[in-house]
Amino acid sequence: MNCQASESQRQAYLDGELDLTRSLELEEHLRECSECAQAFDSIRLLQKSLRSDALRFQPPVSLEKRVRSALRREGGWRAQTFPRRWLIPAISAAVLLILFAGYFLTRTPADNFVASEIVSSHVRSLMINSHLIDVPSEDPHTVKPWFDGKLDFSPPVKDLTPQGFTLIGGRLDYIANRPVAVLIYQRRKHVINLFVWPAPNGDTKPAAQVRQGYNLIHWTKAGMNHWAVSDLNLAELEQLAEELDNAE
Repeated sequence: MNCQASESQRQAYLDGELDLTRSLELEEHLRECSECAQAFDSIRLLQKSLRSDALRFQPPVSLEKRVRSALRREGGWRAQTFPRRWLIPAISAAVLLILFAGYFLTRTPADNFVASEIVSSHVRSLMINSHLIDVPSEDPHTVKPWFDGKLDFSPPVKDLTPQGFTLIGGRLDYIANRPVAVLIYQRRKHVINLFVWPAPNGDTKPAAQVRQGYNLIHWTKAGMNHWAVSDLNLAELEQLAEELDNAE
């Protein structure tokens, strides 16, 4: 693990969101790198300080009484002026708002964590003597069968050489607490890692983001999650996503 990968995983480690392998890798790096260890200690101290009871405001008992009294007066006025026929629709709207807010609040951190995992895996795959390809081949009919028996799904493998994206192989990886397929494409000298695994929900349009200087695009189609990551410019990476989406 390098310092860049360590930086992206420190907070997840403190929150208990890293798997065992990555936790051990981070701990080993922190033992060897004093600069990263110091940064990690600062984050841990800040987290501990924010959880301290000393930062919590303890309201006086009289404040609670005043608030309750004001709510009773306000409630009596509302009961007189608010039409009963609007009561059920208003409650329904409030419940829906809470459900949607909960969905987005719980989904965003998960997506952010997966994106961090994918960038870290991409960076590791490009390091010298690292793990980029398990099955080197430009032929989808060689790469796709290689995954048989290694995964509980069959990833779609597309030949996009005519479109300028050359398939150079595939490998196994571990993302979002499960084994996934990684298809490696090349555009000029730029390596593109395409992570694929089953998606629980329906199709979504490609959504782009930038993390640690790398471009990422995420979409789902035909029951599969797709995450493409590369230092390739965003326009060409979006072209890859479009070509994969349109490929038969």
